[in-house]
Amino acid sequence: MQPIRNVAIVGAGLVGSGWAIVFARSGATVRVYDAEASIRASVLDRIRDSLADMREVGLVDDVDAIAGRITVADTLGDAVSDADYIQESVFERVDVKTAISLAIDAAMRPDAIVGSSSSGIPASAFTEGCVHRSRFLVSHPVNPPHLVPVVELVPAPWTDPAIVPFLRTEMARFGQVPVVVNREIAGFILNRLQGALLNEAWALFEEGYASAADIDATVAHGLGLRWSFMGPFETIDLNAPGGVADYAQRLGPLYHSVAQDRTEPKPWSEGLVGKVAAERREALPGESLADRRAWRDGRLMRLVAHKQAQKD
Repeated sequence: MQPIRNVAIVGAGLVGSGWAIVFARSGATVRVYDAEASIRASVLDRIRDSLADMREVGLVDDVDAIAGRITVADTLGDAVSDADYIQESVFERVDVKTAISLAIDAAMRPDAIVGSSSSGIPASAFTEGCVHRSRFLVSHPVNPPHLVPVVELVPAPWTDPAIVPFLRTEMARFGQVPVVVNREIAGFILNRLQGALLNEAWALFEEGYASAADIDATVAHGLGLRWSFMGPFETIDLNAPGGVADYAQRLGPLYHSVAQDRTEPKPWSEGLVGKVAAERREALPGESLADRRAWRDGRLMRLVAHKQAQKD
């Protein structure tokens, strides 16, 4: 397989526009398509705004050069027909992803690769009917993908085995940090890990152990500091004199007993969600969400710039 040079982005919302930046900043030619005309009309301005912010913290140099490699296609066919790689980022629902996968399948080159930004739905749920289904897999990013580099590569049972190692190499070349999920599982790795933490956070709040703000602070100013540059296994490996085996001997029984507290997890009830939402809206009014997202992205940019400047 030849290196990826021409990329199509299908679905130009926050995730899709972030993917466009990922590929264009590394030199690829990018064609962007969205079924909504209003999104097609605004996506280049949004991308330029993001690139300008990235330039401020030293993550990119030439905004015009990067933006110049991105064009908007009026039709799906125009976007995907010449693409080496197609990144689909449409709404997270099986019927929607099935429909767009079939449409891409009909318009793509037989040798193109199609990655879905699916957050937890495996590719086997929406690509089975595709003629070129062996070219499809999940390429799940973290939002926003141009700032948070992890991308989960999850093949369907029928994905060509040569694609995953090839795409792993290519994603690394584009500045991402690819991780391979060896076989399909709902939620993949990232959202299963995130879900375990979220479910415990909701339970602790519901049982009155702490406020949402204090639970957030525990992660932001505790766990999250280490997790911004180390994973859970390396964290515990360094947290006991004898490494991970020593840690497991010391604290394994505690974690086992904690896990037994949650043998019957509860759904996030409407009442529970309402209480957390009320606390969050008191801390951050709804009309300020967009500004806070921009603040988040700015902090992420500075963290990414810091990490890039460090040597492991």
